[in-house]
Amino acid sequence: MSIEIETMIRRNFICTYYNCMWVVIFMIDNDFISERIAALRTAQNISARDMSLSLGQSQSYINNIENKKALPSMQMFLYICEFLHITPAEFFDEKLNAPAALEETLEALKPLKREQLRLLTALAKEMK
Repeated sequence: MSIEIETMIRRNFICTYYNCMWVVIFMIDNDFISERIAALRTAQNISARDMSLSLGQSQSYINNIENKKALPSMQMFLYICEFLHITPAEFFDEKLNAPAALEETLEALKPLKREQLRLLTALAKEMK
């Protein structure tokens, strides 16, 4: 038996279409979506126009989202996450200011010795 599942962002909810009915997964804050896209995009020094065009959309697409005139579909949300090199979970984690940079840093830290990591951890704690 095949069950078709479709997910979307509508108004203040992320919903999924399951078994011929829409089911609310969780409520979202529209401002959060637009502000988070803007923050992640600017952290990577990407213009809204370039991001829109790279996603195959009109040049004002990301501006419309960031200016709270529209929300992305679930499919476009996933494309936005892929474009920004983040997972949807990282998108919703407000503690991560630069997820792509963090991933790059973690990769660079992997070959370091225990003492080097301890020193870098102490330095990072001082920088908070």
